[in-house]
Amino acid sequence: MTHEEHHAAKTLGVGKAIAVLTSGGDAQGMNAAVRAVVRVGIFTGARVFFVHEGYQGLVDGGEHIREATWESVSMMLQLGGTVIGSARCKDFREREGRLRAAHNLVKRGITNLCVIGGDGSLTGADTFRSEWSDLLNDLQKDGKITAEEAKKSSYLNIVGLVGSIDNDFCGTDMTIGTDSALHRIVEIVDAITTTAQSHQRTFVLEVMGRHCGYLALVTSLSCGADWVFIPECPPDDDWEEHLCRRLSETRTRGSRLNIIIVAEGAIDKNGKPITSEDIKNLVVKRLGYDTRVTVLGHVQRGGTPSAFDRILGSRMGVEAVMALLEGTPDTPACVVSLSGNQAVRLPLMECVQVTKDVTKAMDEKRFDEAIKLRGRSFMNNWEVYKLLAHVRPPVSKGGLHTVAVMNVGAPAAGMNAAVRSTVRIGLIQGNRVLVVHDGFEGLAKGQIEEAGWSYVGGWTGQGGSKLGTKRTLPKKNLEQISANITKFNIQGLVIIGGFEAYTGGLELMEGRKQFDELCIPFVVIPATVSNNVPGSDFSIGADTALNTICTTCDRIKQSAAGTKRRVFIIETMGGYCGYLATMAGLAAGADAAYIFEEPFTIRDLQVNVEHLVQKMKTTVKRGLVLRNEKCNENYTTDFIFNLYSEEGKGIFDSRKNVLGHMQQGGSPTPFDRNFATKMGAKAMNWMSGKIKESYRNGRIFANTPDSGCVLGMRKRALVFQPVTELKDQTDFEHRIPKEQWWLKLRPILKILAKYEIDLDTSDHAHLEHISRKRSGEAAV
Repeated sequence: MTHEEHHAAKTLGVGKAIAVLTSGGDAQGMNAAVRAVVRVGIFTGARVFFVHEGYQGLVDGGEHIREATWESVSMMLQLGGTVIGSARCKDFREREGRLRAAHNLVKRGITNLCVIGGDGSLTGADTFRSEWSDLLNDLQKDGKITAEEAKKSSYLNIVGLVGSIDNDFCGTDMTIGTDSALHRIVEIVDAITTTAQSHQRTFVLEVMGRHCGYLALVTSLSCGADWVFIPECPPDDDWEEHLCRRLSETRTRGSRLNIIIVAEGAIDKNGKPITSEDIKNLVVKRLGYDTRVTVLGHVQRGGTPSAFDRILGSRMGVEAVMALLEGTPDTPACVVSLSGNQAVRLPLMECVQVTKDVTKAMDEKRFDEAIKLRGRSFMNNWEVYKLLAHVRPPVSKGGLHTVAVMNVGAPAAGMNAAVRSTVRIGLIQGNRVLVVHDGFEGLAKGQIEEAGWSYVGGWTGQGGSKLGTKRTLPKKNLEQISANITKFNIQGLVIIGGFEAYTGGLELMEGRKQFDELCIPFVVIPATVSNNVPGSDFSIGADTALNTICTTCDRIKQSAAGTKRRVFIIETMGGYCGYLATMAGLAAGADAAYIFEEPFTIRDLQVNVEHLVQKMKTTVKRGLVLRNEKCNENYTTDFIFNLYSEEGKGIFDSRKNVLGHMQQGGSPTPFDRNFATKMGAKAMNWMSGKIKESYRNGRIFANTPDSGCVLGMRKRALVFQPVTELKDQTDFEHRIPKEQWWLKLRPILKILAKYEIDLDTSDHAHLEHISRKRSGEAAV
């Protein structure tokens, strides 16, 4: 990339105007996207306009289309819904309405439109674009615009961002609002679980999703529901029998409650609706259980956006501005979306088409195809759900093989969900599953017991580590560990934990030279709030910690906004890894985030202070600065606090806050529950294969590098990587991977905080095609 191109981002928008609107049903995180579009637009030199009340505002014009400023999007990040309003609009469906809309845009010289909404809103935008030149001709004929104006606005660029809590748009892994809706649902399921247990009740919960069962499906994985009804996959004809048998089996295994999740669009094989009332009546009539129905309704759309949705909205907003300003008359209208953790651009109409194909497949009762069209992520969720909820666990004692599960390192929310799915998938495969208490120390001391199906009942939603976890490494105790592996006949080991789990894996590999007993397959599942395990872009527990930090920052910002002229310095965890500080900075709208990976000097600190001094002259009189706990041994949180206090005298006062261990606690977020459940299932499937491969002369002997792996999420897929291969990618002194994907998001953080920096556009998404992407889509 040439030097000239590098500076192009700052002047990319000069002389251009962008309008941003939100349309259709609201979704949490829309505001984050609007804020990013406005700020990045202004950063590139473009003028940016709000269109209030969706397409209706575009048609009505006047006061509905207002120019946005930097400050006008302040404090928007943590608000749910859409601040600029959204409305269903009949007028825009008529050509007459679109003619008025075109007139309003041309008069203001706006030729770039960013639409945030569902598939209906995006289809409308595409129609508008395809008619654009005809509309201009008509306006010119009627003398409403001059030839000069028509020439200036000769083509219209359109970029869509999908904001929909249903996650029903094909081509995107996650739509803005989906994660927040799951947060609302899971909070409620957790609350209902406690009362259901008191009274031994059955609860039928109805969640949103008329044509898409994503929310229902992920909820049922996240709370270990007994059954889920979704439109894409109607139950078999004898489902009533099957459901009742399933519910009574759960009760006989000692559970005091049943949870059934229903998507509002659930149907049977003949396309007849299955309602929550139908299910309740069935359960009461056949089983006589005390059954209650709860319809969640609009609660799911409400509340503050989750950290994930804020970051998603912000990243998509940045990408949308780039796509608009790089657009030409020949580029098709595109949708900016996320695949794995990469931003991609997809042709809008291709996505709309596939989304329509799903509905059509469902109408024509081609249900297998409907699930395939939803993409691999949806299919994976469905497969894991079916295994965990519909397969009868074997009754026989003394399984095929013996696999042990353990936690290592510091506690992280979601560890228990991973243990639960590992244990249960192991049992379903017919294995004997052991659990080890207190990490490698427990393995050496023999704190090991057999786990049955109900041992891990209700673990998905519980934070911390129920098995107990320690940071002790195995090296000192390899002899006792080997003895216990023989004593308990352990043939495979699943290690769920942080950086110690990974280094422990390396030590076990090393120990194989000395002890034959260590020649058994093992797999490390990354679980740590720091997200610093090599071989994975995400680790279990980081999302929960991020949301905890975010909630705290929101409260602190509120306090600062009340007192005015106040700057807060907040210290986050993470060891040397700056993931939490950076991502929380993006999600909470911080002015700066100090991290170890991006060295900073006293000059940088001066620049930051000066920046805050300038900020206090605007209407936004507060600052938020995050500091990773080990970003610099001399520039401590106290040092930075003292520096800011001295330099800000008379202009702003400073406060500091060390968040500490609250970041390791709390109930796991839906993302962590779901991620952990799928990682556990995937690890156990791999383990069975590896044990079979290593079976020789009646015993297990695994001595190849690929028999000791880290299971990680890389870009768009879950992959197993030998621990020995990851050695070169690790900075052992600082316990972090040498290359980290999220560092590419740092410039966004700075631009959104109004720093004049170069936005490196080399990592931008190029237009892809949806059909090709389907096969390689993220398997998360």
